[in-house]
Amino acid sequence: MDINRLSKPHNFGGIGGIINSIQTLFIAGLRVWTIPIVLMLSMATGFTTFYGLSHFIVSWIALIITVAIQSIIVISSLEIAGIHWKANKFRFFAVLVSLLVAVSASITFSYFKFYEISQKETIQIDRLNKIRADVNAYLKSVADTKTQVLKLQQQELDKASTSVTQAYYGTHPDAPQTQKNMIGQGPFFRYQKEVFETKKKEAAQVVQNFEKLNQDIRVLQNGLTEWNIKAPDAEARYRKIVSSLQEVSIKFNQMATNSGVIAPDMPVLMTYAEVVQGITPSFAMWQDFSLFAFLCASMADFFTVFLSYRLEFTAPGPLSEREQELVFECLRQFTEFRINENDELEMVIEKSEIEKARRYSDWSRMFAVGFLLSRGFLRKIDAKSVEFAPNLYPLIAERMSAQLRALKAQQALPAASQQVALEVSDDE
Repeated sequence: MDINRLSKPHNFGGIGGIINSIQTLFIAGLRVWTIPIVLMLSMATGFTTFYGLSHFIVSWIALIITVAIQSIIVISSLEIAGIHWKANKFRFFAVLVSLLVAVSASITFSYFKFYEISQKETIQIDRLNKIRADVNAYLKSVADTKTQVLKLQQQELDKASTSVTQAYYGTHPDAPQTQKNMIGQGPFFRYQKEVFETKKKEAAQVVQNFEKLNQDIRVLQNGLTEWNIKAPDAEARYRKIVSSLQEVSIKFNQMATNSGVIAPDMPVLMTYAEVVQGITPSFAMWQDFSLFAFLCASMADFFTVFLSYRLEFTAPGPLSEREQELVFECLRQFTEFRINENDELEMVIEKSEIEKARRYSDWSRMFAVGFLLSRGFLRKIDAKSVEFAPNLYPLIAERMSAQLRALKAQQALPAASQQVALEVSDDE
C-alpha cells in the first residue's frame, strides 16, 4: 500500500479519493495489527497448553509439541482460507482434520490451567468444608455416645436405688436369709446404700467431666468457625484446631472406656500443607467439568483461528492507480445494474443472451469481479450477481468525475478554437 497517496494531489474527485484512502489505510492498519495479535494469542494459548502438557510428559518434549500444535493451528487456518473445498476435497478435509486435532489438543491441555485458576478458591473452600463436616460428624458421634453413657449411668443409678429400697424392706433377692422379710436398716441395707452412694458420686463425676469436655468442644467449634484460610495466622490456627480435636478425642475415649462404651474414631484431618496446596492437573478434572474454564480455553483458540483465517481471506489493502483504472474499465463492460434491498448498487455478472449468442469473451471483466471480491470491494449476492461494497463507491466516483471533466474539456476545445479563428479574422 502506497501511503504517499494521502499526501499527493488528487486530480480525480479529490475528497472522495482522500476518504477512500483514509478508509483503506485504516482497514490495512487493522490487518497489520492482526498479525501481532495472532502471535500473542498463539503464545498465550501455547503457555497454557505447555503448562497442562508438562504435567504428563518431560518439559522439553512438551515444549516441542506445544510449538507444533500452535504452528498447525495458525498454518491450517491460513490454508483453509485459501482452499476451496470443491476444488480439492481431500486436501481441504486433511487440513480441516489437522486443525481440529490441534485445536482439541490445545483446548484439552489449556483447560487444566484455566480450571486451576477458576476452581482454586472453590477447591480450597471444599477442603475447608470437608474438614468442618468431618469434625462436626465426629462431634455428633461424641454427643450420641455421651447420651448413651449418661443413659447407662442413669440406669445403673436407678437399679442401685431399687436395690436400696428392696434391702430396706427385706425383699432383695440377694439378701441373707436372716434379713429377708425384715424391715429396717440392717447390714445388707447399709451395704446397698453404700453402693448407691458410690454410683451416685460416679454419675456426678461423669456429668462434671462431660461439662469440662463440653468446654473443650466449644473451643474446638469456635476455632473451626473463626478459621480463615487467607488469614496471616491461618497455619497456627489450624494447628490449634487439630490440637483441640486430639484433646477432645483423648478425654472422651478415656471416659467412654471407663463407662464400657466404644468411642467413635477421631477423623484424620489433612495437614495444613495439603489444605493450601495447588491443583495438580489430571484428567479427573474433566469429571468435575467446569464450563467457565472450558469456555476460556476455547475462546483463545477460537480467536487465533478466526483472526488467522481472516488474515488470509480478506483484502490486503487499497487499490493502486493502475488497479483502479483496470477495474473501472472492466466494470464498464457490464450492462445490468439495479439498486437492491440493501440500498446498494447490484450488477449482474452473468452473460446476457446476446453475449452468449455472439460467444463474447468476458474474461477481463470477470477477472475484475474476482479481483474486487478477493479484495473486499464487491460482495457476492448469488451465482449471478454481486453488489458494491461501500469502499468501492469513492473509487468509481473519482473515475466518473475524471471522465466528465475530460469530456467537458474536449467540448470546450472546438469552441475555443472557433473563438480564436473569429478573433483572427476580425483582426484582418
